[in-house]
Amino acid sequence: MEHLVLVVAMIGVLGVGAQWLAWRFNLPAIVLMAAAGLAARPVFASLLPAHSAHGPVMETIFGDFYQPLIGMAVAVILFEGGLSLDFSEIRELTKGVRRLVFPGVVFAWTFGALAAHYCAGLDWDIAILFAAIMVVTGPTVITPLLRQARLRQRPATLLKWEGIINDPIGALLAVLAYETIALEGEPTSQIIGALLIAAILSAALGFVLGRMVAAIFRRGWVPEYLKPPVLLVVVLACFEGANFFENEAGLLAVTAMGVTIANSRIASINELRIFKENMAVLLVSGVFIILTANITGEALSALDWRSALYVGAMLFAVRPLSVFLSTIGSGLPWRERLLVAWIAPRGIVAVAISSFLGAALVASGREGGAELLPLAFAIVAATVILHGFTISPLSKALGLATRERPGVLIVGATPFSVALAAKLKEMEIPVMVADASWRRLRPARLANVETYYGEILSEVTEHHLDFNRFGYLLALSGNEAYNALVCTDLAPELGRAAIYQVSDRGKDDESRQALSFTLQGRTFLSSGATFDELLRRHYAGWTFQKTRLSEKFTPEQYRAELDPQTEIVLLQRKGALFFSSQERPLEPQAGDVVLAFAPPATDARKEPRPGASDALKEAINSH
Repeated sequence: MEHLVLVVAMIGVLGVGAQWLAWRFNLPAIVLMAAAGLAARPVFASLLPAHSAHGPVMETIFGDFYQPLIGMAVAVILFEGGLSLDFSEIRELTKGVRRLVFPGVVFAWTFGALAAHYCAGLDWDIAILFAAIMVVTGPTVITPLLRQARLRQRPATLLKWEGIINDPIGALLAVLAYETIALEGEPTSQIIGALLIAAILSAALGFVLGRMVAAIFRRGWVPEYLKPPVLLVVVLACFEGANFFENEAGLLAVTAMGVTIANSRIASINELRIFKENMAVLLVSGVFIILTANITGEALSALDWRSALYVGAMLFAVRPLSVFLSTIGSGLPWRERLLVAWIAPRGIVAVAISSFLGAALVASGREGGAELLPLAFAIVAATVILHGFTISPLSKALGLATRERPGVLIVGATPFSVALAAKLKEMEIPVMVADASWRRLRPARLANVETYYGEILSEVTEHHLDFNRFGYLLALSGNEAYNALVCTDLAPELGRAAIYQVSDRGKDDESRQALSFTLQGRTFLSSGATFDELLRRHYAGWTFQKTRLSEKFTPEQYRAELDPQTEIVLLQRKGALFFSSQERPLEPQAGDVVLAFAPPATDARKEPRPGASDALKEAINSH
C-alpha cells in the first residue's frame, strides 16, 4: 500500500475532473466517470496488489479497504437521500408524483423482480433484492437531464420528485430483501420477527440520533463551523451502531436519521444540506471511479444475451407498465405519461448498493450476488446513454419542452426593475419579476410582464416556480441584505456567475458597513450604481435603449458617440446574454445587440444630442 496516497489523489482528480468535463460540455457525468474508472484500472492494478477475497468476479484491487469504503460512502449517500424527504414538501406535491411513489414503486418492484428472474436468470430472492435497487431512478442523474432538456414545469416536477423520493425507498426495500436472504433457512415466523426487530431497532436508532442532533443544534450546543463534521461523525456512528444489531441494517438507520433531521425544523438545515451535497458529489465521484476500476474482464464477459434481454425488458416493459398503471386516473395527459414512462435513468445509488450488497452476498456464500454489479452497470449505461440522448428530441416531439431561451428572473418589483423587465420582454428575452408584494407587482402586470407573487425564499416556491427556466438572476430590491440572501440561497440553483445584485449605498468592500463579498452576487452594472441612483435616473427620464452593432456601425463608433453617463446593461450575442458587472465589464463586438440605460438626450425617441451620426440613429432604430 505504499502508493495509496497517489491512488487516492488519482481517484479525486479523475472523479472531480469527469464531473467538471460533464458540466463544461453538457454530457452525462456518470458516463465520463465510468470511462475514467475503466481506463484507470490497469494503473491502479499496477500500483496496488490484487486481493481476490471474493473470487475472480468480485476481485478488488483495493484490498480490505474496499468493502468498508463503499459501505461508508453508501451510508452518507443514503443519509443525503433521507435529508431530502421533508414531509411538508411532499404534502405539496401533485397527485401524479404521489402515484409514481405509490403504487408506482410496488409495480416497479414486482415487474422488475419478474424480469430479473425470467430474463436475467437470477434466483428469486436475489431477483427481488435487485428489483428493489432498480426502483431508484437516480436524482443525481435526472437533474442534469432536466436542465439539458428544459422541460415544462409539470413533467420536470414529476421526474425530479420521483427520483428524490424513490431514492431512499428503493434502498430500504433492498435492505429488507437482503435481511430476508440472510435469514434464509429459518422458519417464516422467525424471519418476519427478526426483520421487524432489526427494522424497528435500526429505525429507532436513526430517529433517536436524528432528534438528538436536532436538539443540540437548536440549543446552540455546537458552533456553526462544527455542525457539518459533527453531523458526518454521527452518521457514521449510526451506520456502525445499527450494523451491530444486524448486518447491513445501518443503511436503514442512516436513512431514518436523515428523514428525522429533515423534518426537525433546524434553522441551519440549508447549510447542512449544502454540506451533504458537497460530500455526496465527492463520494459519488470517488466511489464511481473505484467501482468501475474494480470491474474485471470476467465480470463484463458475464453479460450475455440474457442480460441484454433483461435490459430491454426494464426499458420497454417494466418502466412503461409501472408508470401507465400507477397514473391511471391521475389526470396526467398521455404525452406526459409517455415521457415519464421512458425516462428513468439509474445512477450512483443503484451501482453502489448493488456492489455493496452483492459483495456481502458473495461473502455469505451466495455466488449469485456477483451478478448484481455487472447487471447494475448495464442498466446504468443503457439508461443514461439512451435517456440522455433522447430526452430532448422526445420532449420536443411531444410538445413538452419549453421553446424559450434561458430567461431572466428579477427579484424585487421597483420602477427601475419593471422598466428593465418590460424592455427585455420587448427584446423577446423571457423575463419574470418576483416580489412578495401584490401592490409592488402592479406596474409589472400592467406592462404585461410575467410575475411571481410570493416569497422567493419560501420552501413552497420550489413547487410553484421552475428555476430550470432561468439562466440569470437579478436581485434588484431596495434591501441590500435581502438581495444578498437571495443570491446566497439561489446560487446553488443558477451558479454564482449568473447572479447579480444591485449595489446599496456604494460602500467599499473594506468598509465595516459593507456586506461580505462572499454573501453577494456580482455587482450589477460596471459602474456599481446604487439602488437609489438608479431610481433617481429612472425618474429623471433615463430610458433603456437597444442598439445593433455591425460592420457598418462598429463598436468603436458606438463607444465614440455614446454619452459618457450611459450604462451598458447587457449584450445579446448569438442568443447568449451577458450582463454588465463590476467584476466583468462588457466589451461590445460587431453583431451584438447592446442594451444601455441612457440619459434622455441619447434616447432615439427624443431629439438626438448634437453631433449624433446618422449611423447611430439607424443602429438604434433598426432593431
